[in-house]
Amino acid sequence: MPGTNLTREEAQQRAKLLTVDSYEIELDLSGAQEGGTYRSVTTVRFDVAEDGDGAESFIDLVAPAVHEVTLNGDALDPADVFADSRIALPGLLTGRNVLRVVADCAYTNTGEGLHRFVDPVDDQAYLYTQFEVPDARRVFASFEQPDLKATFQFTVKAPEGWTVISNSPTPEPQDNVWVFEPTPRISSYITALIVGPYHSVHSVYEKDGQSVPLGIYCRPSLAEFLDADAIFEVTRQGFDWFQEKFDYAYPFEKYDQLFVPEFNAGAMENAGAVTIRDQYVFRSKVTDAAYEVRAETILHELAHMWFGDLVTMEWWNDLWLNESFATYTSIACQAAAPGSRWPHSWTTFANSMKTWAYRQDQLPSTHPIMADIRDLDDVLVNFDGITYAKGASVLKQLVAYVGEDEFFRGVQAYFKRHAYGNTRLSDLLGALEETSGRDLKTWSKQWLETAGINVLRPEIETDADSVITSFAVRQEAPALPAGAKGEPTLRPHRIAVGAYDLDAGGRLVRGERVELDVDGELTAVPQLVGKRRPAVVLLNDDDLSYAKVRLDEQSLAFVTEHLGDFAESLPRALCWASAWDMTRDAELAARDYLSLVLSGIGKESDIGVVQSLHRQVKLAIDLYADPAAREALLTRWTDATLAHLRSAAPASDHQLAWARAFAATARTPEQLDLLEALLAGTQTVEGLAVDTELRWAFVQRLAAVGRFDEAEIAAEYERDRTAAGERHAATARAARPTPEAKAEAWESVVESDKLPNAVQEAVIAGFVQTDQRELLAPYTDRYFEVLADVWESRSHEMAQQIAVGLYPSVQVSGETLDKTDTWLTATEPSAALRRLVSESRAGVERALRAQAADAAAGAAAR
Repeated sequence: MPGTNLTREEAQQRAKLLTVDSYEIELDLSGAQEGGTYRSVTTVRFDVAEDGDGAESFIDLVAPAVHEVTLNGDALDPADVFADSRIALPGLLTGRNVLRVVADCAYTNTGEGLHRFVDPVDDQAYLYTQFEVPDARRVFASFEQPDLKATFQFTVKAPEGWTVISNSPTPEPQDNVWVFEPTPRISSYITALIVGPYHSVHSVYEKDGQSVPLGIYCRPSLAEFLDADAIFEVTRQGFDWFQEKFDYAYPFEKYDQLFVPEFNAGAMENAGAVTIRDQYVFRSKVTDAAYEVRAETILHELAHMWFGDLVTMEWWNDLWLNESFATYTSIACQAAAPGSRWPHSWTTFANSMKTWAYRQDQLPSTHPIMADIRDLDDVLVNFDGITYAKGASVLKQLVAYVGEDEFFRGVQAYFKRHAYGNTRLSDLLGALEETSGRDLKTWSKQWLETAGINVLRPEIETDADSVITSFAVRQEAPALPAGAKGEPTLRPHRIAVGAYDLDAGGRLVRGERVELDVDGELTAVPQLVGKRRPAVVLLNDDDLSYAKVRLDEQSLAFVTEHLGDFAESLPRALCWASAWDMTRDAELAARDYLSLVLSGIGKESDIGVVQSLHRQVKLAIDLYADPAAREALLTRWTDATLAHLRSAAPASDHQLAWARAFAATARTPEQLDLLEALLAGTQTVEGLAVDTELRWAFVQRLAAVGRFDEAEIAAEYERDRTAAGERHAATARAARPTPEAKAEAWESVVESDKLPNAVQEAVIAGFVQTDQRELLAPYTDRYFEVLADVWESRSHEMAQQIAVGLYPSVQVSGETLDKTDTWLTATEPSAALRRLVSESRAGVERALRAQAADAAAGAAAR
């Protein structure tokens, strides 16, 4: 990907020289149904700083052809000034400058720039833009950095009968030309266009004289599944809660949410025109956990309208703050908004988001929350668990540290002070210092400018009567992973210590809670001295801080027998998360983790936790178990999934979750016969609806074990000739256990660049099957042979899918590590590619340690 980078220093120099006033962008999309290229005309008005006569700069553009470049009335030869995604701007004038660029830009199928998708249901094209981080330049000439804000006025010519949606309210078209009013001053990466024959539902948010038009859009082929009322309900809750907490009215003229196809991320916070992956329009029954995740996504993007869009980071080193704030406030809104369906959202956060953060923070690529973003290549790989989940965890602790009321008063001052401008972290911390009276400079240095994760362990002494004589919290700062930058750091933590015992009804309930600051290696907890030792001592109860927590030996033994007996979901989730982290750290054998899950999962009421446990058990058996014991463990797990499927309440979320877990590992002839019979309808499980998505889960497993081949896959696709069906069929074909199927999948992804992003992702998902290690073994060498060329020749999104998805992660061996190291040394890849490969290598290294621990546990038991 040569010639598309931008360094922080270049951006700073350009920002010192230029102040951008406005863009006028004309796009001729009348040929979108056929594809190819489209005409893009950009007129930019910008000012040059004093004494800037004769200065030089550049504007960004990725385009197949540039036809005209006119600067201050003078025509410049495109052949002289356009190269490597930049148009040189020589001889600038002090004061106002006007630039006009006429280019042919290209539709993409990679989810970057202006993505074009043809729905197989109606053969109509659907377009949408995705510009974060640097892809507005694929559609119009732009100064592609967040601190050069401007107004944007779009004029779009579209085919007859299509709709065009942008950041500004949608106008009435004249002769299929849509002329939008200019936006407020915003950054280029949050501008948007969504174009096509989309279906829409409209409403209004009204409160205290405020009226904001609301819209929801999707393709007509999904319209029957669009639950607009539920989406509007969550949106209104967010409007109520955020406007009260932020004390700042919604800053744009309308709020549209557009469910678009083949979207690379979960959603994107385009100002007033949020794009969301259309898998969130559920075609089949899903569990409540899926609705909770969708609601969090909706609220996350809505929070961005203030934090990110109204007030925007100056440079991408504060990307974490943008994403962490939206994550923290979306979860807080779910937990506290009146009428929310998910008041236990912090349980989900502890069980999923923080698990992601803990994993990311133990990779060789770990970095401070406030990362050093040197250029665009750095930020493109920095949308990670530290940026989102660790940052949100630290913000949650900051709220506990300064007080919730003081936190939001600081945020209110921040929005009022910097509306429509750009800021740095220091601007927010300064506002919080004003409202809380706390000095946050030391806190910031310890939490935001250092990498790594702390471990908290209780140290408890008791007398003969089980009365506590000494209680302390020991904090450890493990060495950072090899290759990571920085030093281990002990940090201040605000935590709660919970004391739990069984009540008369057999439930584990909290009898006492102590909240305190933990700092340094050892912190005494005198409040618990002299009290009877409880059955379970839980550090970081209520999940206030970000740290790995360990149970003492006595608590661990009790939890192993009674984990499912916690009366509340959050302490259960914290214990589940601790057990999983111990498994990943080779402190708990994979077989013992399986036993722990099987002993407690039947009592777990939180469906999100249940589904996480399903994924983690499968991962533990596939990668962390002694290979000699793997088949026995898989048999034990699959037998349990079938038993739970049959005993779950009919039509319940748990029944559906167990059906999917069973399908993921069904292995015996009898189990596979059952999958076939459920598909055919010759057998049923009371209450289980074998609908479209569940059918595909069964088909994909049957294909992966060789029961189904092309005929059966094609027949299932005939039942579901949709974009989703196409992806599912691609996964099933790639999953077949034959050399021919693997070769075909490899060729379609690696040797050809024709697949769209979503289909490429689906093929990779099918290609990598953990029970096909021998069949996949020859592709380890082939991966390293082609990787450098793939990285250089594909767009970032497509290359990253291949680099991560096809890494031989299932080949857990020293040989895989050696081949990776040889490639890293010989190839000297870019920093971004090195990071992705090193992260994958770390997964194999961790799996080797876990497998050794599991083998040792097996030997000890014999």
